[in-house]
Parts: sequence; C-alpha cells; structure tokens
Amino acid sequence: MIELNSTKENNPTTLAKKIRAHALRMVHRASASHIGGCFSVADILAVLYSSILKVDPNNPLWPLRDRFILSKGHACAAHYAVLAEKGFIPLDWLSTYGQNGGRLFSHSSCHGIPGMEVSTGSLGHGLSIGCGMALAGQRDTNKFRVFTLLSDGECNEGSTWEAVMFASHHKLANLVAIVDQNKLQAFGYTDDVLNLNPLSEKWRTFGWAVQEIDGHNFREIEKALLSVPFDVGQPSCIIAPTIKGNGVSFMENQLAWHYKSPNDEQLQQALAELDVSE
Repeated sequence: MIELNSTKENNPTTLAKKIRAHALRMVHRASASHIGGCFSVADILAVLYSSILKVDPNNPLWPLRDRFILSKGHACAAHYAVLAEKGFIPLDWLSTYGQNGGRLFSHSSCHGIPGMEVSTGSLGHGLSIGCGMALAGQRDTNKFRVFTLLSDGECNEGSTWEAVMFASHHKLANLVAIVDQNKLQAFGYTDDVLNLNPLSEKWRTFGWAVQEIDGHNFREIEKALLSVPFDVGQPSCIIAPTIKGNGVSFMENQLAWHYKSPNDEQLQQALAELDVSE
C-alpha cells in the first residue's frame, strides 16, 4: 500500500521529474497533444501518489481505497506515467500511448487500466462522478476519500457548478476538488474566454472550504492535502495556480502546447531542461 508521509525513497520531486519525462516521450511518440497541461499537474500528481492517497497497486480495487479522478482527462499521459511508476501498470505500457491497438488512449480510459477509476475527457463530468462516489462512501460509512483534479477552464461548465452545489448540499466532507489553475485553455487565456474571478470566492459562496496554494510547491501541496477536510461537514477545494508547460522554458505559458507535439529536436531540448537523458 502507498502510505501517508513521503520518504527519501518516495520523493515527490523525483517522481514529478519522471512523470514529465514519461509524458513528454509518450506525447512525442504518438504525435499527440496536451503536454502543457500534463506538466502543469505533474507536481500535484507526484504529491498525491507519494504521500496522500491510500491505495494499493497490488489490490487496485481494494474497497477502502481512496478514489482519484483526473477530470481533465486530456492530461492522462501524466496520470498513466504515475500509475506506471507506482506499479499499477507495467512501464512498457507507456510506449502504447496513443498507438493503434495500444492499451493507453490519449484521453483517460479505465478499460483494462488498474488504478484508473473512470474514463474522462469530456470536461465537466469528473466532479459529478466524484460526488456520486463520495455520497456512496458517506452513506456506507466507509472511510475512503475522493480526490478530483479539474482544470480551471473546466469551471466554465455548468455541470461543474451543479456538482459543486450537490456536494455542499450533501455535506460531502470526504470529497476534495483540486483546480489546476494554469490560466490557459483551448482557445486562449481563461480570463479572456470566460472570466472566473474571483474563483476561490465562488467556491466558498457555494459552500466549500477553500485553500489557495502554489501548485508547484511540494510542501504547500502536501500540507493542504494532509489537512483535508478543511472544515467539518464541508467538501474541500484547493485552488492551485500553476504554469502550463511548467519545467520546459519554451513551453511555459504558451497556448500552442495545448495542441502541439514536440519534434525530435524539441524533445531533446526539453529532456535536457528536465535534466533527464533519452
């Protein structure tokens, strides 16, 4: 079982670097998209799987496991990477990402993938699914928690706010929403497409307990996640400002990397900046 509290051998900094390197190679090999969004969530995923989630790669359907949902399913290369590093799936499966006949689809698919709770990618659905899981756990008096990682652009979706209201109404204190606030979405800056500010206050007004952290600061991420629920009888929301493309200079804050796939030269440059050899 992956237990709470990081150790030297279970270091989120090292794991985040591996997640980025795997995702980069996967996207390059498949000529796929969304590497920018993979990089913005890599540090959050690394902390979750290093020191927060109570899960067991040897028993992925353990009834009392914590549930994790990557609602922004287009960033699934990063999720597949951490599942491979943590022993849920073989590392060599990563080479099948986005390939004809491959196991790993380019948006999250739970079919035949241990540790992947649901298929996602149609934005605005992940939190609703998380609400259902959390409500079931609450009514069965099970002690598992549900963590859902959303994009900030996904908060444009009305279905997201229906789920936000539902969770507050049912006092789902076993539910945690993490918003990857990388400030870019498919067609531009989130503030320009549909301004969400003040985002934290919106969640509070809907009855959630909210903390805002640096989404690339491992200590802040872990401290917030270890302290959920933030308040008795309330679902918890973590607003995590991040940088799209974080870790590679020519990708950071660049909308193009929502869509682009790195060519051979860009792959090598990015791996060098991540301090990872080919």
